[in-house]
Amino acid sequence: MKELMSIYLLAMNLIAFGLYGFDKYRAQRHMWRIPENTLITSAMLGGAFGAYLGMQVFRHKTKHIKFKVLIPLLVLAWIAVIGYFYFK
Repeated sequence: MKELMSIYLLAMNLIAFGLYGFDKYRAQRHMWRIPENTLITSAMLGGAFGAYLGMQVFRHKTKHIKFKVLIPLLVLAWIAVIGYFYFK
């Protein structure tokens, strides 16, 4: 179970990181964008660390209060979830 969860979380974090990078790329070129709800949902579904890292690396969504507050809270929530499953 732990191995499966580890694979899932790794995949979700890579996806979230990629979504933030791709959305930044599209934003710079004034192209169609990834909806904010999709970016946030990727963090909620386990990609919070990747989303936070994507925000920092790509300097994307860092001025939006919704992202400045919600993504770090989701990181903390996922730390609690991971702690529960891995160290119970």
